Amino acid sequence: MKISKYIVPTMKEDPSDAVVASHRLMIRAGLIRKEAAGMYAYLPLGFRVLKKVINIIREEMDKAGGLEFLMPELTNADLWKESGRWDTMGPEMFRIQDRNKLEYALAPTHEEAFTNVVRSIISSYRDLPVNVYQINTKFRDEIRPRFGVMRSKEFIMKDAYSFDIDEEGLEESYQKMRATYRSIFERCGLETIPVQADTGNMGGSNSEEFMVASEIGEEALLLCSCGYRANQERADFYRELTKSGEEQKEIEIVDTPDVKTIDDLVSFFNCSAEKFLKSIIYLADNKPVMAVVPGNREINELKLKNTLGAVELELAPDNVVEEVTSAPVGFAGPVNGLNVRTVFDISVRYIPNAITGANEKDKHFKNVNPERDFAVKEEADISTAEEGDPCPECKKSMTVKRGIEVGHIFKLGYKYTKAMNVTVQNEKSQEITPIMGCYGIGVNRTLAAIIEQNYDERGIIWPLSVAPFHVHLVGIAKSDEEVKTVEEIYNKIQDSGLEVLYDDRKVSPGFKFADADLVGIPVRITVGKSYFTNNEIELKFRHSKDILKISVEKISEFLSEYRKLLSDGNVSIQKLSDFLK
Repeated sequence: MKISKYIVPTMKEDPSDAVVASHRLMIRAGLIRKEAAGMYAYLPLGFRVLKKVINIIREEMDKAGGLEFLMPELTNADLWKESGRWDTMGPEMFRIQDRNKLEYALAPTHEEAFTNVVRSIISSYRDLPVNVYQINTKFRDEIRPRFGVMRSKEFIMKDAYSFDIDEEGLEESYQKMRATYRSIFERCGLETIPVQADTGNMGGSNSEEFMVASEIGEEALLLCSCGYRANQERADFYRELTKSGEEQKEIEIVDTPDVKTIDDLVSFFNCSAEKFLKSIIYLADNKPVMAVVPGNREINELKLKNTLGAVELELAPDNVVEEVTSAPVGFAGPVNGLNVRTVFDISVRYIPNAITGANEKDKHFKNVNPERDFAVKEEADISTAEEGDPCPECKKSMTVKRGIEVGHIFKLGYKYTKAMNVTVQNEKSQEITPIMGCYGIGVNRTLAAIIEQNYDERGIIWPLSVAPFHVHLVGIAKSDEEVKTVEEIYNKIQDSGLEVLYDDRKVSPGFKFADADLVGIPVRITVGKSYFTNNEIELKFRHSKDILKISVEKISEFLSEYRKLLSDGNVSIQKLSDFLK
């Protein structure tokens, strides 16, 4: 492909609204253009990369026995109501009506749609197991789209759904997808960190996220040298849940004028934060609830939301806090009991002689003891794991890394098949309900994550497997005869079976080289002065600053080896580089 006939609108300057590397470089390298907040058009260069990522996913899914479908992006509201999710999906789901006032959703996910189509096809245990998938557009009304295609309103997802006879079959399907995902991301040139995760509103039990370590990642990962990996939303940590033996003291009420925050209280009472009971009022599905954790801990709102079984959870506004506690914000506490549902962290009952709000302005209780001064009726792990916390498996200190989620797999269980009355006959002609798994990959996000792991100050450095072209040919010719010679080399590279982008523009060599570095194609071949004077072609790998001068005969051997490695599925740039040593 000649650049003069292609569309590669590169930019020298970073776009003003791009704050992460992948977003900046996808705009500057001419891969995408912004249509609106959270909506992007893929230009030819970006679409080539996107298709290569999709092909890798498709090849690995097909190899694992997946059966590809193409599902409607518009899904009938009746299916969502049948599963019980029409009213629980929240404001992220686009809901629309047609001219007949029938309701639909622009699908953010396809559990219901696939369950519906599969139940119309299967009837016997002989039809199972089956793993169905699609690579299709999804829609989510993100409250704050950001980071380019990392978090957008419209995106491409590979979503797969397995149907098995029993839990043993589901485990086999789940493990097969775990291995398949590792192969997919490895072929894309991504280093991923699989972590335990929350199943969210998809439901189910076991769940694993595939994360790409990145400083701009929205997710915090708790990692331990023993192999424990978990998203911070899901992470546990070890705690000594035993009585301290400290003698209980008489409860006292203390005047604490304008002392509201934990830091203020620590200073006022001259003790450690873990001695306090932090009591926060939330609205869970618009109903007030109170959560209580040790003062040195943050409330894990996802764990709390799951414990409450709530669809939406948010901090209560000041007026609700005052109505519930009869005091301003900062003075809530469990003593004397509030007329709201209260969830205690599992460690609260082991804190002796604690300090907590007295539900009265400028007042706190001192020497509060659980069970004596308040009842712990409902408790759960609702604290957030932090860096340095003991690992729940080996008790060593855990570390924190930021990560980008590119894939997520779930064991859905019977959530959808039971709700939607899916049954098959077993070997004894008895009606049984199949069990499901769900396996998703964010395709656009995967592309962006590849860039986040592969770039430098000059631009993108594409892995061979997903590069838009295999070779970037730069012609530096002055005469018509020289131009003709470069054209012959261009044709030779094309005839070798390699994809080549030929910069035939009448611009300066420096401009061409800068664009080549920005676009990031793995191999650059330059035909210029060295060729016309010494019959040598310049070859440069994008990941290196070294420029190699090789003969025309050697370049033919190189192109042949390059094509062979690609045909064999070996896309290591190092092996290609070693060929020239």
